[in-house]
Amino acid sequence: MGEDDLRVSRQHGVVVHRQGRWWLINTGRSPIQLSDTLRIHPDDDPVPLASGYTTLLITGSADRKHLLELHVTGTDGKHPTSALGFRTTPPRIWPLTAEQRLVLVVLGQQYILRAPNPQPLTRQQAADQLKELRPGENWKAKRVERVVSRVRHALSKRGVPDLTRAEVGEPVGNSLNHNLLTELAITTETLKRADLALLDDIE
Repeated sequence: MGEDDLRVSRQHGVVVHRQGRWWLINTGRSPIQLSDTLRIHPDDDPVPLASGYTTLLITGSADRKHLLELHVTGTDGKHPTSALGFRTTPPRIWPLTAEQRLVLVVLGQQYILRAPNPQPLTRQQAADQLKELRPGENWKAKRVERVVSRVRHALSKRGVPDLTRAEVGEPVGNSLNHNLLTELAITTETLKRADLALLDDIE
């Protein structure tokens, strides 16, 4: 990785097999990033790798990003198969009712617009905009929260992580709604720019 980048060590890490598992050890000088929240530093203990794909990222000179994808074979011994000759799988789209889509588009406008460091609207801000869009439908902050909570619960049951208080921990703040909107508008194609047409009546 980064063979022409002096910020990346010539041997930046090793993968070893111990106790029936594969472990990643950072032998370089810069952290190895495994996820948004997990970075392995040179003085950290080895980290076990789960079966399947793990993406490693090292930041080098001038913010260059060097990426390596590892695949750990599970107990079934199956290796990845080539995708050549197969159709590309369409992006995941989570099912939403018309009411859920409307509320989430209002709540997550910044995410749909791909704004830097997006934040969800507050429940009250969303309710105020929904009153303007649908004045006869008795929109209140509590109704917004009920709609959003149902979607979070449904997606959590389907395996989407970090949508419950138990997973995120206290203080929760905007984390649950942020994670939900990231899943809907950035990770998947559930909310798209075309959905912003639902807001056309807001002055």
